[in-house]
Amino acid sequence: MNVSLENIDKVSAQLIVKVEKADYQEKVDKALKNIRHKVQMPGFRKGMVPAGLVKKMYGKSVLVEEVNKLLSEAVSKYIEENHVNVLGEPLVNDEAAQNVNFDVRDDAEFVFDIALAPEFKAEVSQDDKLDYYDIEVTGEMVDNQVKMYAQRNGKYEKVDAYADNDMLKGLLAELNEDGSTKEGGIQLEDTVMMPSYMKNDEQKALFANAKVNDVLVFNPYTAWDGNAAELASLLKTDKDTAAEMKSNFSFQVNEITRFVPGELNQEIFDQVFGKDVVKTEEEFRAKVKDAIAHQFIADSDYKFLIDVRKHLMAKVGKLEFADALLKRIMLQNNKDKGEKFVDDNYDKSIEEFTWHLIKEQLVKANGIKVEQEDIVNMAKEATRAQFAQYGMLNVPEELLDNYSKEMLKKQENVEGLVNRVIENKLANVLKGQVTLEHKPISAADFNKMFE
Repeated sequence: MNVSLENIDKVSAQLIVKVEKADYQEKVDKALKNIRHKVQMPGFRKGMVPAGLVKKMYGKSVLVEEVNKLLSEAVSKYIEENHVNVLGEPLVNDEAAQNVNFDVRDDAEFVFDIALAPEFKAEVSQDDKLDYYDIEVTGEMVDNQVKMYAQRNGKYEKVDAYADNDMLKGLLAELNEDGSTKEGGIQLEDTVMMPSYMKNDEQKALFANAKVNDVLVFNPYTAWDGNAAELASLLKTDKDTAAEMKSNFSFQVNEITRFVPGELNQEIFDQVFGKDVVKTEEEFRAKVKDAIAHQFIADSDYKFLIDVRKHLMAKVGKLEFADALLKRIMLQNNKDKGEKFVDDNYDKSIEEFTWHLIKEQLVKANGIKVEQEDIVNMAKEATRAQFAQYGMLNVPEELLDNYSKEMLKKQENVEGLVNRVIENKLANVLKGQVTLEHKPISAADFNKMFE
């Protein structure tokens, strides 16, 4: 078997594979022999069907299958060994395929059309100036985070008078138009309400300073602006019924519960950052600020890479691609979507191809590699970030290990983690190669850049 490459132009070529009988005959004979051992036909014992009959029935399909395997292996091997930078999958040249006929001759020449990656140079230097956004950690952010930690150690206490955000429990009863309790109407004991969540301020105000044993009259429909889901939840009925329930209700207050945040103390300090890492509230707030800032670095790096992409794609300029061939490949991979899908999405696909090639070149030029340890650490980092969203910063290593191991069981998760490792390493390298123009920015303004 002989494989050769013929360039058509700078971005396309043909792989020519010449196959002779000696390349495939032994494999075909072996496959037919295996079939003969398994095939069952009327009039013959299993494994005793004449070889000639088996060949007559299965010979052609086996030949095609074995030749296709040979071709696939030969093409892949040639591309790998000769470092041919191919875009997409090689496609069989339909015109050349018409000349292949094993009924007439034992040898054949197969031609594969391949799209080649364009040649270009992607590099950066200190002459490249790029914005880097330093997201500001405000005192309000730190206060909110500290407050959340304090709430984790808070508790509920029974109180005598209602204040905003308190929880009420009592008897809810539907009323007639004259204010009397409606016979056969809705009556619910131990109904729990938080008036602060009501949509209507006037209805909300009816509960101001309410005390245990007070009986208050309000209109749920008005209070929640007719929201069927919230009314159904309160009145313990279906949405359709709740949407039509416009009666006034009485509410007898039997219990008022208030959430009291916990005090900032050593117990909370140890829970968040580990035993005796911080000793005072001042140290605690400083550590909280550092933790928030660390979380923002990933966001800043993400924006930096977006800007690097835009900068380098402009710097590299429009690249030449084998458009007709790439559209064939794209159609081959999206047969169910048709040519319109290809026409509508080709330009976007080429944009992604271009960035992929630029990133690939930068990764190779900077010797960036992904080790198994990197993937495991990134899984832990992703897990740690998830816990951090809920204010859990001092997550035990054993818990991180368990969660990350579950994450690594799914191949799509692994692929995503590999890509994140590459982008993290690439961002760190490029930040040291270009000139960064640091720009302080609020979190709100930073987020607006992605709207």
